[in-house]
Formats: sequence, C-alpha cells, structure tokens
Amino acid sequence: MPVERRVADAGPSRCTTTMMKLLSCLKKRDGITSEAFKEYYETNHVPLILSLAPSPTVYKRHYLIRGDAFNLREDEVDFDVVTEMGWEDRDAFQAWMTAVSDERVGIDEARFLDRSRTRAVLIDDQVTTG
Repeated sequence: MPVERRVADAGPSRCTTTMMKLLSCLKKRDGITSEAFKEYYETNHVPLILSLAPSPTVYKRHYLIRGDAFNLREDEVDFDVVTEMGWEDRDAFQAWMTAVSDERVGIDEARFLDRSRTRAVLIDDQVTTG
C-alpha cells in the first residue's frame, strides 16, 4: 500500500529530489598522507575530470576528519572521502560517464586511490528544512 506523505504547515518541511545522485566512498592508496591525498584530488584529479566532461550539477568531496572526539567507531571506517555527484536525470549521468570513460582517469586514480576499495551507490535524498 502506498504511503501518503503530509507536511505540516507549521513544522519543518521535507522534499525529495528527482535528481540522480551517486555517493562514492574512496580510500587513499597506501603511502600517501591524508593531506597529500586531498591536495592531489583537488588540484589534479578534479581538473582532469572537468577537462573531460562538464561538471555534474552537484560535485562535492566530503573528507573525513580523523581523530575527532565526535567520531564514532572511526576505526571501522574504511574510506577517506565521500564524493557526492548529482545529475538532472539518468541520461545526463550516462552521458557524463561516457565522457569520463578515458584511460587517463584510471591512470590518475592509481596515483592517489586504492581503486580496489572504491564503493559507489545511488541515493534518494530526503531534505528537511525549517
């Protein structure tokens, strides 16, 4: 049975995006510091990707802050950055994927990522504001 969503006039509002979003959990390769990993990703890899295809509607990198008192079970976290990307729809995503399917991407990723540990999932955003 479908669930009807209702939003109260006086409370926080929620909306669902129709954008296609992908989260990728990426692990730095052995032998590179967290600082060098972030620097390489931002100053080399991102420009390479943007030279091959237009930027997705959303393109964010969320780097983990290791050793913070607020982190829970940090030793179980096996990635160093969550990359968030979003496109208008699946067709835009597929066109983007075709554009970045270039051997230079894999060669570059091997310089700073442990590609065997890469994980990616589609997500459905639920945004609360108010």
